[in-house]
Amino acid sequence: MSASKDEERAIQLAGEAVVLANSDRAEEGARALREAASLAPDNAQVKAALLKLQSDDSVHAIVKLCRRLVQESNLAAGKDALRLIESPGAAISGSNAEQCLLLMLEGPQASEAQDNRDAIIASLVRHCPSARLHLASRLQQSVTVVFEQVFEIGDGSANGLATVVRDSGAWPTGSSRETYEKDVFQLFVAKLLESGHDYEGRALKGISRLLATNAVMLQSLVDEEIFDAILASLDIQLPMEVRSQATLATAKYLEVSRERGQSMLSKFITSRITRHTNDDLILAFSAAAAVFPLVPSVASELFLTEGFLPSLIPQLEHKSKYMKVEQAALDMLSAACIDGGCREAIGKHCTSWLQGVLKAGKDQRSGQAAVILTKIHSATITTVSDKSSEEEKDSQYVSELVPRLRDMLIDGGDTAKQNSIEGLAYASMEPKVKEKLIKDKKFLRQLLDLPQKEPVNTTTAFGSLTLIDNLARYRPNLSEEQKRISQLKAYANASKTPPQPDSLDDDAYVTDRCKALLEAGAVPFLVALNKNTLPKQQSRTTLGLIANILLSLSKPSSSRGIIAQQGGVPLLLEIYKHNSEARTDIPTPQIAAHALARILISVNPALVFGNSGSPSSISALPPLLSLLRLPDPNTTDTPRDLLPTFEGLLALTNLVSGPSPKLSEELIRSSFATVEDLLLSNNTAIQRAATELTCNLMTCPAGIEKFADGSKPAKRRLHVLLALADVDDVATRRAAGGALAMVTEFEGAVEGVLDRERGMEILLGLCGDEDEGCVHRGVVCVRNVVLMGGELGKKGGEVVKGLDGVDILKEVLRKSNNQAVLEVGVEVSKALMG
Repeated sequence: MSASKDEERAIQLAGEAVVLANSDRAEEGARALREAASLAPDNAQVKAALLKLQSDDSVHAIVKLCRRLVQESNLAAGKDALRLIESPGAAISGSNAEQCLLLMLEGPQASEAQDNRDAIIASLVRHCPSARLHLASRLQQSVTVVFEQVFEIGDGSANGLATVVRDSGAWPTGSSRETYEKDVFQLFVAKLLESGHDYEGRALKGISRLLATNAVMLQSLVDEEIFDAILASLDIQLPMEVRSQATLATAKYLEVSRERGQSMLSKFITSRITRHTNDDLILAFSAAAAVFPLVPSVASELFLTEGFLPSLIPQLEHKSKYMKVEQAALDMLSAACIDGGCREAIGKHCTSWLQGVLKAGKDQRSGQAAVILTKIHSATITTVSDKSSEEEKDSQYVSELVPRLRDMLIDGGDTAKQNSIEGLAYASMEPKVKEKLIKDKKFLRQLLDLPQKEPVNTTTAFGSLTLIDNLARYRPNLSEEQKRISQLKAYANASKTPPQPDSLDDDAYVTDRCKALLEAGAVPFLVALNKNTLPKQQSRTTLGLIANILLSLSKPSSSRGIIAQQGGVPLLLEIYKHNSEARTDIPTPQIAAHALARILISVNPALVFGNSGSPSSISALPPLLSLLRLPDPNTTDTPRDLLPTFEGLLALTNLVSGPSPKLSEELIRSSFATVEDLLLSNNTAIQRAATELTCNLMTCPAGIEKFADGSKPAKRRLHVLLALADVDDVATRRAAGGALAMVTEFEGAVEGVLDRERGMEILLGLCGDEDEGCVHRGVVCVRNVVLMGGELGKKGGEVVKGLDGVDILKEVLRKSNNQAVLEVGVEVSKALMG
């Protein structure tokens, strides 16, 4: 080949090498360049290509990917860059992070690469301190220019600005950070004001994020015009994302501004209502609906202003053809039902109008009207003095509203389903409604399938759980003192006869409802809801409802195995752990622990904890032990419910019965003092259960040591055990006798029995017991003492003989038909007479 052709070929290969290297095909590029160098090593273009490839080798992969995104609009490179930034252990140096940020901000802005650039900037700011430092430096040079540049890129980039001004590590001083945080907040506000409505919610996101962390400092920057713009973004005609951000900003501002914010809120609503235009009414009703849960006292004061409701209905009737006005008003009325006075007022002034909306069609508005009528039902019937009229209203309520709400759940869209669940959550407080719903298998299937199909929002989750909790909840067991207090309250309310509980809420009916829920798939529903929906929110209220439901479902002992099979135990352990770590006054951990105890009373622990991937049995100890801790009687006025403690003891007794001693050893190490205290309880059931647990703990060396190591505390505990073997309750005697039968195999315990004034007398008393189980345990105890060996055994034999033990044993042999008792009795009798 001639020299000129070699050079032409070399130049072609050098160009291909650069293209291949830029396309992430470095190995092929290097091959092409090597061939070019062999053909024309001194060619200037070949040398330039070689230098370029060598310089590219020193560039970090993340920088290369970002260059390809902005220079070539290579979207795949953008996705790879994002994946690399967010990969665990990604080591992106400060200079590389800065280069990437500069490329995203300063490079060509092709529209097709906009989403990738936005995501990369957000990820860099989130993961790389140097990126936050660089962006903070640029803000200090020209805050307005940089804000505009970043804000226009996208939501993620705009959120990055809020992140940077909250990061103290990115700023030279705290005061400079606060200065620029105020500047960025005002620029977000300016964006909201200039557009009239922030349709994408971008500015509102920034405003709400900054208010969430530093509202006290920023509240002075919010004047009436700004707050009006935020409240205007609550308009039901706007996208939900915009409204949710506006709600967050409103809530935080009202929290810190107090009277000033409440005054501006009142002015915003009242001024727009007086204008009577459709848009103004929608804004007023939308804002009122959103703030009712935030400041119910302020909202209800406005709502109950004299003349407001009576004048509202004529306005709504006049504007009946304007759907959005009607919808906003319905949203406001529904939200107002949070307040008892408002519910009563709505029932008085709005019932006819709501019934008209209900009958007008089956769209979202009629569904919302059904929900509101359901909410006010309890308020309206209290004004009816005639019992027959009240029953007539009840009948109409069950026959008209409940079926409508039920049909909305089965046949409606997402909004209709949410409204239906909210209404039925209220309706299901009525016993008649509970019975109607629980017998509707199609309804139950539709309700319990909700989280199986897709994650549900928090409102739907809460409503569903409330509804199921109402169906499954048992009437609380009142002490005699609590019953008397209830009667006194009834008399104080001028009621001659205390109201009688509805028979449909008797335990037999509730048990049937619980079984129906279980058969319909309530436990898989709760597991799916917790997995697919609640972890994102970790709401203590919703987790508390799950615990309540499982407590009710686990009351029938026949249901406990099914709950365990369907994942109820891991769910309860998770709820207990999450809520106990939160350290709140909400009793969710105790409720979860009680439900767990009920299940573990009735199932084989090996089936629950024995499988790989399932929780360990040790994880059940903290919740169960928490049930044993009795509160200080001086800290509470209400009588202690001892049922959780009793069932906790039973569950622990079952749990430690397994072959592994680890569980018993951990219980003894951490909480034996608590069990010991319960042995002295004046409640027979608690004392019995504590004794049975102690008996099962004797199967491990640590349990024996507590009674047989010869120390003073051990002898004291042994004396308690002997006393328990002499009580009136036969089950307690039997359990104490079982514990003594195991512990008297050891010298320290035998010595403690003989040192006790009535020790051997109590053991011989067990031998003469009417209960065969006590007799067997007593005979074993006497055998252990007499056959101990050495001086201790001789002493024991003499004590037994002195207490007519030989005759007592003869009587045992004469009466008993139990082969085990006879064998032990013969053995000890021979030893005594030998």
